[in-house]
Amino acid sequence: MSRINEHYHKLQAGYLFPEIGRRVGAFQNDHPEAALIRLGIGDVTLPLAPAIVEAMKAAVDEMASDEGFRGYGPENGYEFLVDAIREHDYAPRGVEIARDEVFVSDGSKQDSGNIQEIFAQDIRIAVTDPVYPVYVDTNVMAGRTGNADDDGRYEGLVYLPATEDNGFMPGPPSEAVDLVYLCSPNNPTGAVASREDLEAWVSWACEHGTVLIFDAAYDAFIQDESLPRSIYEIEGARRCAIEMRSFSKRAGFTGIRCAYTVIPAELTGSTSSGESVELRSLWSRRHATKFNSVPYPVQRAAEAVFSPDGQEQTRQQVAYYMANAAQLREGLAAAGMTVFGGENAPYIWIRTPRGLSSWDFFDRLLEEAQVVCTPGSGFGASGEGYARISAFNSHENVAEAIRRIEKAFGS
Repeated sequence: MSRINEHYHKLQAGYLFPEIGRRVGAFQNDHPEAALIRLGIGDVTLPLAPAIVEAMKAAVDEMASDEGFRGYGPENGYEFLVDAIREHDYAPRGVEIARDEVFVSDGSKQDSGNIQEIFAQDIRIAVTDPVYPVYVDTNVMAGRTGNADDDGRYEGLVYLPATEDNGFMPGPPSEAVDLVYLCSPNNPTGAVASREDLEAWVSWACEHGTVLIFDAAYDAFIQDESLPRSIYEIEGARRCAIEMRSFSKRAGFTGIRCAYTVIPAELTGSTSSGESVELRSLWSRRHATKFNSVPYPVQRAAEAVFSPDGQEQTRQQVAYYMANAAQLREGLAAAGMTVFGGENAPYIWIRTPRGLSSWDFFDRLLEEAQVVCTPGSGFGASGEGYARISAFNSHENVAEAIRRIEKAFGS
């Protein structure tokens, strides 16, 4: 009989979002008449912008002709999209990125889970806590950790608590680590790293030879222009940081999938004998071996995000969600809750009322208000006693959700 990868047995009972789905499904079976409002999983709700749809349709029409048909695309992405990324996402921020430093993919979730493959098995990893579960779970699956303790923390990982005291943005650890996962704007807390925060991280990483995995999937939601959108705005970051960005939330691509990862040429790792190796080359080889590129129509659709119409239409969609975030901040605070985030990110992070645990609050919110949130403990031990509420929904549903929550939990 074939043996399994027993590291999977170390994982907690169920991945966070399927567990939410299971509980919601059970509630719906028992209460088929309930009109649920889903503010849990961070999926977009607005349709694709017209400029994106037009570009995708045109690309499909191209594929229907002998002259325009395309088979396998370049593994790292078509130049038209890579150049649009360089021109619009980086050049306006004073950042120069080369073509061969950009790797187009089908999602930041996949990239953040797969990036660990190019590093040694015995590296020391640090994560903020609470944290996006993929960073932790994929390293557990790969065998880099021991078992989880009663709080859900895995032996072998360094946890950096993100708390109210540090504004949910912890600084570098006191001990040496090889790899750190950072996310800003942060999922789940909605906190955003300041320039000073990132300068401290980059300085520390360069000094200690540590690689920073910087997940900037929510950069489009930053409203404060003084806040950095890319870690490469910080001097020295090209020597220590990998950056990941996504079209999922900024342009509604959760259902059609497109993202990209940037690995600068200067960023290196070492072999066991001390030889210096470009991480970009390793990722390029991994990409070419295990991935056959994002479909041509999807890449044309992503290119359209950067067109004048695409930029304006997606900007309006981001503004729509941020108006929801502002409404949630104000409405939940008026209901007596302690609220964080939602100013430069689409997530609201609340302290659960009445001393409820994260999952108890989830269950009561579902039962009493028919509103779905995400329990903070699902993101890590430091998320216990908190919950994440998403701004991805309609204005009407957000207003109704606030009314229901205030009725169920208002002081």
